[in-house]
Amino acid sequence: MRIHPYAALRPRPDLVEKIAAPPYDTIDTAEARTLAAGNPMSFLHINRPEIDLPAGTDLYADAVYDTAARNIRAFEDNGWLVREQRPLMYLYAQTMGDHTQLGLVACCHIDDYVNNVIKKHELTRKDKEDDRTRHTAAINANIGPVFIAYRDRADIDAFLAPIAQTAPLYDFVDELDVRHRVWPIEDTATAERLFAQIPVAYIADGHHRSASAVRVGTERRAANPNHTGAEEYNWFLAVMFPASQLRILPYNRAVKDLNGLTPDAFLAKVQSLFTVTETTVQSPTSPRHISMYLGGKWYDLTWPEDPAANPVEALDVSKLQGTLLGPVLGIDDPRTNNRIKFIGGIRGTQELVKLVDHDGFAVAFSMYPTTLDQLMAIADAGQIMPPKSTWFEPKLRTGLFSHLLD
Repeated sequence: MRIHPYAALRPRPDLVEKIAAPPYDTIDTAEARTLAAGNPMSFLHINRPEIDLPAGTDLYADAVYDTAARNIRAFEDNGWLVREQRPLMYLYAQTMGDHTQLGLVACCHIDDYVNNVIKKHELTRKDKEDDRTRHTAAINANIGPVFIAYRDRADIDAFLAPIAQTAPLYDFVDELDVRHRVWPIEDTATAERLFAQIPVAYIADGHHRSASAVRVGTERRAANPNHTGAEEYNWFLAVMFPASQLRILPYNRAVKDLNGLTPDAFLAKVQSLFTVTETTVQSPTSPRHISMYLGGKWYDLTWPEDPAANPVEALDVSKLQGTLLGPVLGIDDPRTNNRIKFIGGIRGTQELVKLVDHDGFAVAFSMYPTTLDQLMAIADAGQIMPPKSTWFEPKLRTGLFSHLLD
């Protein structure tokens, strides 16, 4: 695995709390407007630039990308973002409650992505990939780091641990009560040597960000008659964490209607496919259990283990999709079907109750979280997870260390 130090475009330390923002894909336009209200320094003006345009603006209009490019230039011109004077890496610590994870911020090579040294486990949606490709090209930077996991190594832990005992460059708490700390790493040669011993790594979160970065880099290679391979566009921004430190929350589902069935008929169909028990348990505590909310009641859906199942088939989300969502509720392609809504586990099961009881949805499913071992096994097998199989928390903050492509 190749990693690379770089001269970051990053917030002035005294402004970091005002600048750093949530990832673009965890909030919608209305939420972004609310979070950025009264704060011209919010990085949401760059990663959700439609908030500076009239309501109803097409999210894929040229004006959106032009505004992002204009805003990132203005942030630097105003001195809110500064360019690091030398190539560095960074240690990034996130603390949420009693959970802390320590990641290395550096650039990864686009060829490692293409050649599966950095493995994928999800398909991307063309519209989202096209959007991030245009956005990256317009602002000439990677601003949202790709979230990468690697199998634990004691030598890397030993290298990073002492750095976290020094005074950080940044130390702030965000609106979700997550603490973020960042330290510069001067000894980038040791980090490069240690990561060169990692045979493969895994995209945990950020498939669209990585795919778009690779597309921009590939396009710039083709357009540059003097390409040498040393250009910054050959690299993309990432934060790399040891797998044991990462926490996956469930990715829950809600469906708007019962595909023409009455609630009683639907429940009878579910009972023919699963072992169903009425319960008060809203979140499964073990695999092969799904908590279903229907008609004001919770039900436990369970099934026996299938020893012949491949890594994808063994996922609870695959069982739900292949047995119930597709055949019974008609959710043929959950990536594009607008009758299904995916809810990150951070919102809790109260969000599922709200959707069914008050927002017009017919049924909701609370899932047991996919494990990181399952994710890596699927990627190692060259298989693809069903959409929305994992929800990682805490999320990486955007705007802390942008990577310029020239």
